[in-house]
Amino acid sequence: MAKWTPTHEAPEPLEGPVVATITGGTVVWFVLFLVQLPFYGWFDDHGHTWWLWTCLAGGGLGLIGIWYVRKRDAAIKRARGSA
Repeated sequence: MAKWTPTHEAPEPLEGPVVATITGGTVVWFVLFLVQLPFYGWFDDHGHTWWLWTCLAGGGLGLIGIWYVRKRDAAIKRARGSA
């Protein structure tokens, strides 16, 4: 069987409000964590505490994502300005 090779070029990546999207997602993760926090006892009794920690991890990774996309946006704007 011959190796598959694309016969066309890849499309340009879609650009949009990346910073706003990542920020919104991060806020949602933190809100989900805070909403579930008062029910920690129930989650612990049923073995579902990972739900809380997943939301907290999503919020923490979202903070890293916000930092990354803001730096990326600034680099793209600098590159367009110098060109």
